Amino acid sequence: MISANNITLRVGKKALFEDVNIKFTEGNCYGLIGANGAGKSTFLKILSGQLEPTKGEVVITPGQRLSFLQQDHFKYDSYPVLDTVIMGNARLYEIMKEKEAIYAKEDFTDEDGIRASELEGEFAEMNGWEAESDAATLLNGLGIETDLHYAKMSELTGSQKVKVLLAQALFGNPDILLLDEPTNHLDLPAIEWLEEFLINFDNTIIVVSHDRYFLNKVCTHTADIDYGKIQLYAGNYDFWFESSQLLIKQMKEANKKKEEKIKELQEFISRFSANASKSKQATSRKRALEKIQLDEMRPSSRKYPYIDFRPNREIGNEVLMVENLSKTIDGVKVLDNISFTLGHDDKVAFVGANEQAITTFFKILMGEMEPDEGNYKWGVTTSRAYFPKDNTKEFDNDLTITDWLTQYSEIKDATYVRGFLGRMLFPGEDGVKRVRVLSGGEKVRCLLSKMMISGANILILDEPTNHLDMESITALNNGLIKFPGVILFTSHDHQFVQTTANRIMEILPDGKLIDKITTYDEYLASDEMAKKRHVFQVNEEDAADN
Repeated sequence: MISANNITLRVGKKALFEDVNIKFTEGNCYGLIGANGAGKSTFLKILSGQLEPTKGEVVITPGQRLSFLQQDHFKYDSYPVLDTVIMGNARLYEIMKEKEAIYAKEDFTDEDGIRASELEGEFAEMNGWEAESDAATLLNGLGIETDLHYAKMSELTGSQKVKVLLAQALFGNPDILLLDEPTNHLDLPAIEWLEEFLINFDNTIIVVSHDRYFLNKVCTHTADIDYGKIQLYAGNYDFWFESSQLLIKQMKEANKKKEEKIKELQEFISRFSANASKSKQATSRKRALEKIQLDEMRPSSRKYPYIDFRPNREIGNEVLMVENLSKTIDGVKVLDNISFTLGHDDKVAFVGANEQAITTFFKILMGEMEPDEGNYKWGVTTSRAYFPKDNTKEFDNDLTITDWLTQYSEIKDATYVRGFLGRMLFPGEDGVKRVRVLSGGEKVRCLLSKMMISGANILILDEPTNHLDMESITALNNGLIKFPGVILFTSHDHQFVQTTANRIMEILPDGKLIDKITTYDEYLASDEMAKKRHVFQVNEEDAADN
């Protein structure tokens, strides 16, 4: 068990947390949620001991081991992958290294023998002989192939390092597991594997994630951070949302009844306070009035942007035709003879492990890159708005937010433009901020404002949910669901894809295309995905055997 007792954290004059008391017990998985800036990651750092609170203490059951997901992707660059994973149990790794140093001595003494014997006993108690195979199993489950297990961390890609650090956090069956955005940069097989691992994990888990589907699948409880307090709910994210909305509704209804009673008492007192025969009753009602207290309806710190894509022109029947399109990058064929036709009701999710292929395809459709072979043709009634994965060029200037958005608007009126910015949670004073200094989430909201103001009837979005908080993801999700035009998009957010797409296109590692008119969940349950999972499982078992 881990508990926070009277935790207060002040940053300057602001209290990020104030007298927080909460217990996290064994066998439960807690989803820690809250608006951006509410302090989710900060609270995890307090629990893990990386950050000292201003007041209060964190108490862990004596003898229990806590593990957390490291965020520094370069910290272990000089170490082999397997060693990095085993470092998740610091004491076990320490024993392994001390044993190696003793056995490597040329002048092995009696004292060395005694020490080695002590270490061997502790090593065996900690299941040290299974350490490498356990680490390899975790790595294989997350998609790190066996030939990389003895490579240096510096040789891995960024997404591979994330998987290794996740394996490190999971290693050795920790009693308390803290995970901050564990699904970031994971492919679908790795996310599914992690979900099953956490569902079957018997100890305490506390996880921060913007992935609603993931939270719904793995969490038994939800801890909601709002205004420096943490409210605990039994149930997953959807249960929290329904419960919190019901609670607000009940408080509003209760306050409405109290307000009606207050009005009734005030009217009686006003009419009869000067009447001698009614004075006692008026006095009694005054006392009753003083006892009525309205429930404090403090608004949530969560803010939902208003995202509404309205096409200036209705789209025709001819939308997009792609014929025999191919593209090779750095000697690798990422698109191989792709052909399809889009209809005016299509909302297409592009999926697959080859993210470069999807980004390349979107750039070709937007005219930013030429195919090696084949062609594509947009319908004459179409107009397009594009959300790039890499937005660096968009904001590499000294324009203010208002001036930046005005350049993309047919109507150059500042009030009109600021209306779009206001919908995306940029108040009036933010209009003079320079786009160069915006945060990742603010840049995403600017790009969505640009797409809204364009009036396009085709939206192309490459990972639009990156850098967004849960509230903004929900608002974007709802905006795309009701959008009357055509959408081509990719996202790692399962619920986002499932609720938006009616057609799935998967670009395979060899550049070929699978095209299915179906929902995402139906596609994942299809024969194609079952065959791919079988191949993945066989490869994992072969790696484990080796």
